[in-house]
Amino acid sequence: MTKLDEALARFDRLIHSPAYQDLAWAHALQKQLAERQLMPGGRAICPVLRPHLLSRRQYDSLQKTAAVLSAAMDRVSEQALAEPALLSRLQLLPAERMLAAVNHTHGRAAAITLTANCPAAGHFITGVSADPPASIVYTEQLSDLFYESAPMKELRKRLKFTRGKSVKKLLQSVLAAYKGQGKKKFPCIGVIEFRQSLKAAPSTEALLLAELFRSNGYPAEVVTPEQLEYRNGELRRGDFVIDIVYRRVSAQELLVRADLNHPLLRAYRDHAICMVNSFRAEVAGKATILALLGDETILAQFPAAERKLLRQHIPWTRFMANTKTTRGTEQVDLPEWVARNKDTLQLRPLDTGSDLHTFDGAALEQGLWERAVKTALRSRYVVQEKTPAERASFPVFQFGRLEMRDFRIAVQPALFAGKMDSAAADVEDVTSTFSLLNGLTPTFVLE
Repeated sequence: MTKLDEALARFDRLIHSPAYQDLAWAHALQKQLAERQLMPGGRAICPVLRPHLLSRRQYDSLQKTAAVLSAAMDRVSEQALAEPALLSRLQLLPAERMLAAVNHTHGRAAAITLTANCPAAGHFITGVSADPPASIVYTEQLSDLFYESAPMKELRKRLKFTRGKSVKKLLQSVLAAYKGQGKKKFPCIGVIEFRQSLKAAPSTEALLLAELFRSNGYPAEVVTPEQLEYRNGELRRGDFVIDIVYRRVSAQELLVRADLNHPLLRAYRDHAICMVNSFRAEVAGKATILALLGDETILAQFPAAERKLLRQHIPWTRFMANTKTTRGTEQVDLPEWVARNKDTLQLRPLDTGSDLHTFDGAALEQGLWERAVKTALRSRYVVQEKTPAERASFPVFQFGRLEMRDFRIAVQPALFAGKMDSAAADVEDVTSTFSLLNGLTPTFVLE
């Protein structure tokens, strides 16, 4: 049994011991979640009662991979923007390419999120998001709550845990992007997001982000794109002039609802604002960036150690199209080969946050898989080799009692200026596709 296994076993013994049977600690956690606005709509952001745990060795290995991958994505993105043939392989829409071509000096993403499977045998980076990490304001508060919860305090008497402190890093990255654009004015920050209607309330996350910026001395407001205007070189909502746009809308989402003359896009093209992340960062936010980093002709440009690491930790990925491609040393007809090898593959939407479904070949009958392949060819999908998923048992608090449930875990490393500083974990109840227990939990490192 590893030290990590021992720590998990000890936690489970604690919460089932007589001292914890009254569940006062679980009731206290639920109350604190509500007090900290971590139960929007009455549903807890975190459905489980403990953090996800990684060993120091696992964390350091993932951190190293994340740094190499981030630098590689920056390098390939810059190369793609200079080479139309390479850029076309990323499958950006025409307007996305136009916005990415705007030469902002803060083109590198200030903060991004990766998706990783981290079973005990190793880890695999399966996805990239060019949006600033969505869960930071939640996970740091959750991290504080769990760290001071009764079972973790007892566990910390024997074991040492490290937790990420990303909120400060996020603010530093936002301000560094602003200064990198040559701006010297004390900035006001607009947290930009769409809502269901103009009368709808801002999301809890957007409100927490704005409060974070204000608590550090920077005026901040939550704004919808419809409320913006651009005049005299200033982007504003009413009297509130916006210097930094914290973007919670994708380029694609904005372009579906507005045209290229939208005030936000005009201010962006005129360099009147600093946008975090800039639209240039979207080049690296497509799943197709993983396909490029799996191309041997592109990998040949990297040092041998980086090539080895990227091959080891990025699963085989291709954009779904009627074309031929390489699979190891073999050249194959992509749709035909995918149709014949469903058990080792999955079809994933090209764009993060898409409404399109992910198809798991092993879970589908052959006829349904072949239909999914046809759907993927008509839409914007990538095919990706499946990697081992991590599973773990977590305590949950339902209907006034404690239960142990099995969850599938996807680690979400948060990177600031190319360096991984913390990680959350998406937890998905394996017993139901549409479980209300799906959510996120912070990740602690067992030293």
